Formats: sequence, C-alpha cells, structure tokens
Amino acid sequence: MATKVQSFMSSQPLPTDFPVIYLEGSAILQMPIRLTVLEAVSFKQTCQNLIQADSPPEKIFIDFQNTTFMDSSGLGSLVSNFKNSQEKGIQVILRHVTPQVMAVLTLTGLDQVFPIESLWTLAPIATDKPTDTGKQHSRKADPLPQTHPSVASWMKRLIDIVGSLVGLVITSILLIPIAIAIQIDDPGPIFFKQTRCGWMGKRFAIWKFRSMCVDAEARKSQIKNQVQGAFFKNDNDPRITKVGNFLRRTSLDELPQFWNVLKGEMSLVGTRPPTPDEVERYEVPEWQRLDVKPGMTGEWQVKGRSKVRSFEDVIRLDLQYQQNWSLVYDLQLIFKTITILFNKNSGAV
Repeated sequence: MATKVQSFMSSQPLPTDFPVIYLEGSAILQMPIRLTVLEAVSFKQTCQNLIQADSPPEKIFIDFQNTTFMDSSGLGSLVSNFKNSQEKGIQVILRHVTPQVMAVLTLTGLDQVFPIESLWTLAPIATDKPTDTGKQHSRKADPLPQTHPSVASWMKRLIDIVGSLVGLVITSILLIPIAIAIQIDDPGPIFFKQTRCGWMGKRFAIWKFRSMCVDAEARKSQIKNQVQGAFFKNDNDPRITKVGNFLRRTSLDELPQFWNVLKGEMSLVGTRPPTPDEVERYEVPEWQRLDVKPGMTGEWQVKGRSKVRSFEDVIRLDLQYQQNWSLVYDLQLIFKTITILFNKNSGAV
C-alpha cells in the first residue's frame, strides 16, 4: 500500500538513511532541510533500526536545526516514531526546533506532547530605525507550510466563504422540518458532533444532522465493517434511523458542515475528512491526503461515494484530487456533486 501511494505522488528515488551520531547512550538524528514524504519514509526506517537494535539508545534526539519545511507526511513520521519509541521505553526529544517546524507542532497541538529541549531563536533583523526595547522580543506568527497550492489560494477561500453562506441560508430554511422529522422518528439531539482530522492532522468538530440512534457510537463495535483499511462503513447499518436513511441518501445530513467551511476548518471541495482512529493507522505516505483541507465533496464523492470498498481507493481518489486541483476543477466537482444528489442510487459516505 505504502509503495503504491508513494509512487503515485513521486517517481524520485528514496534518500539514504539519516546519519546518526551516538553520544553517551543517546542517538542524535540531524533532520534535513525538507521533511516530506520521501525523507519521512527514510526517517521512520532509521528510527525503527535504532529502536530494534540489540543495544538501543536510551534517548533519541531529533535535531531540527536545518529544517525549514515539514508537511503532513513529515509530521506523520514524527508521530509514528514517537509512539514506537515510547513502547520500547526510549525517550524522544526534539531540539533546535525552527519556527517553521514549531508552527506545525503548534497547529496540531503536538508542541504540548513532544518533549522539546530548546526553541530556535531568531536573530534580530538589522534596521536603521531606533529599536523599541519593549517590543524587541515580539515577532509575527510563525509561518505555516504551504503543503499544496489550494491551501494558499485566496480565490478558493473566497469561493468557500460565498458557498458556505449560501449553504447556511439553505440550512436555516430546512432546519425546522428536518429537526421535527428527527424528533418524531427518534427523539434526541438534532445535531451530531464528531471529531475529525483536517489539514495537517489538526482535529476539529464536524457537524451533521443526526442520522443514527442516540447510542450509535457505543454500538459501533457491534457492527461489522464491510470495507477494507482505515475507515468504517456498513451498507445495512442498523443504527441508521428511517429519517436518517433519507438524510444520508440526499446528503441533507451534511448541511451543517457549511459552518465548518465558513470557519475555515473544511473546504467545499477537498479530501475525505478522516477520524482520529483512522489517522492513527496511517503509514507515512498515506498522511499525504492531509496536505489539503478536507471537503464536503471531492473525488471520493463523485467517483466513489458508497461504492468505495477499500482504503486504497480512498487514498487514490484523494491524491488524484491533489494532482488535478485547480479552481475550475473544484467548480466541476461541485456541479457533479449536485447532479449526483438527484441520483437515487447515490449513498452517503
């Protein structure tokens, strides 16, 4: 799986193993300037070799002194190595973390998880103007990585804002009849909130109209998963209510997600938003799907939807979207999605 995904994104050769310096029972890994999928695969393998050695080190220092770019795959390899080391009782410590890397860690909350030995300090910028000593330690927010052109596109964001506002108007019109139908069919909350992973793996709360019974999450372990890989699906899920079945078939259950789009957590078009337990099962190359914002629709909706039966297909469609992305392509996917909503054979994702 990892090989297929990696070759799908790039034909470049893998780099050699990272150089390791041993010092008093510790191992020091010097990270490269860029930590993307190619370097991340090698980085994970190098750490695995250290962990599985006959005499593994007590500590592994990961030195980010030279690193100025890290994408979701680099972040995924870091998380994976951290977990594997903890299982073996080996301490992983980050050192000389640059502002670029710190921005990613802060975005995802991992700056509170990883032990960080020291922060990278920026040298003051030379200027002819007098320096205000009271503000000399302040600086702009750390730069976030531009992992994909769509992330930095102001036009895509404008389309998201306009589209989400229109969508929220439609949602407000349909809110009362949908709420009444849900209450009559299965009394309980109108909305369903679930944690999903967005750009770079940052967690956020996704909103939907409730389409399952109130104890659906507690009963999930009793339901058979009919698909392969790191996501869950059952066509005849007994937890889905009668009204919920209609909401899913027409995708009306997803209308509240326009709020997520307006907040910038999602986009109208993007990749399928995974759950945290799905992300925990990812191999390094599979983290590439998190290089763009998740969307209310995308390749997986218009080409796969309920027919997708393997995680490999989800990855393929998500990465295909990244390769083909353009503003025109986004609009095409939106129009195709609207067409599919009127197809009685389309099902919820």
